[in-house]
Amino acid sequence: MTRSEDLARRLTSVRAAIHSAARDSGRDPEEIRLLPVTKFHPASDIGILRDLGIDAVGENRVQDAVEKATLFPDVAVHLIGQIQTNKANAACRVAAAVHSLDSCRLAEALDRGTSLAIDRGQRSDEPLPVLIQFSFDGDPNRGGVPESGIDELLDTVSGCSNLLLSGVMCVPPVGSEPAQVFAAAADLRDRLVSAEKRQMELSAGMSRDLREAVAAGSTIVRVGTAILGPRG
Repeated sequence: MTRSEDLARRLTSVRAAIHSAARDSGRDPEEIRLLPVTKFHPASDIGILRDLGIDAVGENRVQDAVEKATLFPDVAVHLIGQIQTNKANAACRVAAAVHSLDSCRLAEALDRGTSLAIDRGQRSDEPLPVLIQFSFDGDPNRGGVPESGIDELLDTVSGCSNLLLSGVMCVPPVGSEPAQVFAAAADLRDRLVSAEKRQMELSAGMSRDLREAVAAGSTIVRVGTAILGPRG
């Protein structure tokens, strides 16, 4: 089996799982976007996925996002991993969205980086969509902002003219109950909808907990292993 055939088979299976989970939850499958996570896989896989109808992928590391976005400018790259502030400028040159905003310092760095990229003609003059990464357990060693820090971060983002608040992202801590984590993140997303009076994304769910995420209201599921196979 060729790599193209393998990815096509896996992609079909994941799409079917999303449709099944949506139907079981009484949701329209069209409300849910699939974001294949290509981290640690060769850039050539993005070309194959593009030919299979994928127009956006997720990357963890800024340097990999830059490489892959340069090779495949017609595929949007979403940054889903932690971003060091000293890499914010590079991130803003290529990111279609950032799912892992978790500090005021990073928000300010992304705001400056987006402004710089716009001034240099490296991206359009549209604000950079950002999602707040919600930390369910508040563990400082993991990415995400705890409930106690949400309001301060939202205040900072509101003052960043080059950022567009677009929703909430979460990753269930090891040993946690995914449904409980997704429900808490969905509540935060709903609060943002009420405050901003517009739609917000919920980026939640991976290969192992896709069904629970869809049931909780996820609008973006980030699937790596089930589509790309084991990491290289």
